[in-house]
Amino acid sequence: KMAHHKSAKKRIKQDEVKTLQNKYYAKTMRNAVKKLRLETSKDAVAEALPKVVSMIDKLAKKNVIHKNKAANLKSSLAVHLNQM
Repeated sequence: KMAHHKSAKKRIKQDEVKTLQNKYYAKTMRNAVKKLRLETSKDAVAEALPKVVSMIDKLAKKNVIHKNKAANLKSSLAVHLNQM
């Protein structure tokens, strides 16, 4: 990381901050998905699903996760709800 221009140094700092934020949001989403999958009550899952789906959509929109991964996650969570 030997940046020679001021703008390149700034870009490196911005990238580090963004990477940390993206990791935090991705981890938060993974924890929410895990919590939803471990839930046993159908009512609780039905109530929490829209919030988790919204979180997944936002991360896909910001390219934190791939749009196909988002679609696969939402699909598998919907199947999980319907099989309860």
